[in-house]
Amino acid sequence: MGLALHWLDQPLTWLYWTGLHVTGWKLIGYTGALMFGGRWLVQFIASKRAGKPVIPRLFWYMSVVGSLMTLSYFLFSAKQDSVGVLQNLFPAFTALYSLQLDIKHRGWKRDRASH
Repeated sequence: MGLALHWLDQPLTWLYWTGLHVTGWKLIGYTGALMFGGRWLVQFIASKRAGKPVIPRLFWYMSVVGSLMTLSYFLFSAKQDSVGVLQNLFPAFTALYSLQLDIKHRGWKRDRASH
């Protein structure tokens, strides 16, 4: 691996007391998975407030960051799982494209009510 990120494959010693084997890459993967899954809570809250189905921009930001974090885990960790790469590659591109469309059509600083 060309990147000097081997330290992320080492167990996090401050979590030894839990009995869990967590590396830096797993922490990145967990955070990405939580962010990617949590975007649906953001969408639910925004739709509930608006009284209609809406997808706020935060949904797309969380999609992009969550996908890239989990993609990084599957690409660079000791796991190097091709299934995980494929599973997260497509959502990353579609989220980036949707975010680009949202910015293009609604503007960079849009009114909150214009969902």
